[in-house]
Amino acid sequence: MLSAGLTFQSAAQAQEAAGLIGPNAVIQLGQALRDHPGLGERVFGRAGFLRLLTNPPDAMIAEAIPARLFVALWAEVPDLAPAIAHRAGRLTGDYVRQNRIPPVARMVLRALPARLAAPVLLKAIGKHAWTFAGTGQCLVAAGQPATVTILDNPLTMPGGVWHVGVFETLFRGLISPRAQVIHTAMQVNGHPACRFQIDLAPGPQVA
Repeated sequence: MLSAGLTFQSAAQAQEAAGLIGPNAVIQLGQALRDHPGLGERVFGRAGFLRLLTNPPDAMIAEAIPARLFVALWAEVPDLAPAIAHRAGRLTGDYVRQNRIPPVARMVLRALPARLAAPVLLKAIGKHAWTFAGTGQCLVAAGQPATVTILDNPLTMPGGVWHVGVFETLFRGLISPRAQVIHTAMQVNGHPACRFQIDLAPGPQVA
């Protein structure tokens, strides 16, 4: 079955690792910050993880680390933070797409109609949510629009821009180039969860 081969990482037990999240939450933030000379040192230094800028992690990490880095990003450059976090999310999504989803699965997803491919990708996202949600509980629902809901999201932030970037890249790269992701609820604003709406057939104005 396609869904059986659609895995983001071979170590299935990582899904159960309490308090851990995929290292790309840190790696790709550092990459996104390279477009802004000196800012990486400021953000990573402010968070207390300057060493991770030059020596990025290569295994699961404590979810508190990227959480602190994103808080530091908003504290240092609140005007640039949304764009930088969104780019970091897109880089993370691209890494997952290219390195954690088998080539055959990518090919089949692209060949299927969006209405059939989307539920398969959503199922994989829900099963391997530790990649981008850590200990947060991830709930997925197929449909038009589809939704991804993260309870107790450790990487909640204004506009949910990092997760928007992750989901946007996955759905545009594998399901429909016109897919649009909208953050519709935010935990820190009193909502019970961070919710993302994924529209597979938005208006023609969406790139």
